[in-house]
Amino acid sequence: MFGLSKSKSKNPEEQLKICQQKHDWAGLARAYYDMGVAAMDEKDLYQAVLWLHRADTIFSADDRVYKKVGEKLVDDCSDRIGTLEDGTLVYNDIYEEITGKAEEMEDIQIRLWDLLTIARLVKLGDRLGKLPGCEVLGQLGYAVDLMFQSFRQPITQEEYGRLMDICNALYELGDSEAFYAGGEIDVPGKPPFQVFDLNGMFGVHIQINGYIDSHLRLLAALSNGEEPDGTESFMNGCSMLPDYYVRTTGSDPGDIPQVQAELSRIWDDCRFVCSGLDWDTYRQRLEEYKQMDILG
Repeated sequence: MFGLSKSKSKNPEEQLKICQQKHDWAGLARAYYDMGVAAMDEKDLYQAVLWLHRADTIFSADDRVYKKVGEKLVDDCSDRIGTLEDGTLVYNDIYEEITGKAEEMEDIQIRLWDLLTIARLVKLGDRLGKLPGCEVLGQLGYAVDLMFQSFRQPITQEEYGRLMDICNALYELGDSEAFYAGGEIDVPGKPPFQVFDLNGMFGVHIQINGYIDSHLRLLAALSNGEEPDGTESFMNGCSMLPDYYVRTTGSDPGDIPQVQAELSRIWDDCRFVCSGLDWDTYRQRLEEYKQMDILG
């Protein structure tokens, strides 16, 4: 197995900080990988998921970093992630439950279900959006409002273009140094929340990007009188923010009260959108969620 040959005297937290300060992204990827390997060897599978996915995100973002860490590490990291994805973990179970339920739902129900989830991330996005390079996260509220509006009436070409800009910027965020360089915000009474904590469950930013992209395709198809493609629900589980709780508590995320509360909201929203659509009631719930402190 690979090891931190130059840093055995340093604890993992010190090594991470040194790599971030030096902008040594290959070193940072190796450090996360080593932490993931150690956690996996100790059967601490949630920690293993957290750290190995962080390593994968960093070396996948830049070809130069990819080459520096080497294919042997990259391949082993990928194999380990594949093994973990086949295990019985909250990450995997909730994903299967949500996608299974989505197969029984109408397309509009899935889209409205996911939009409620994005709304609960607006306030967190506003705070993260004040960090350098993360400004797009502060535009989630605008995106939610515009997409809700577009379900009921056409939007302008300018609005469509701005939504596309947000979509593209969210995709680019995951490959940027701002995403994994250690930026964080304070959380009252709790450890700080890192931008990199969005990395879990396939990446919150990537899932919102996918949702917006699907919505743009829907609007384009409707405007051209075409039959739109259906959507899939990948967004919901991301709002559990499991990486934050695994990183800061070391616990099974399924045991965390905030994660349990979010799971409850996810399934309550599912029942809500499947029980008959009332736009005014839906908008009220959407507005309430936009003001929610999801970490509270």
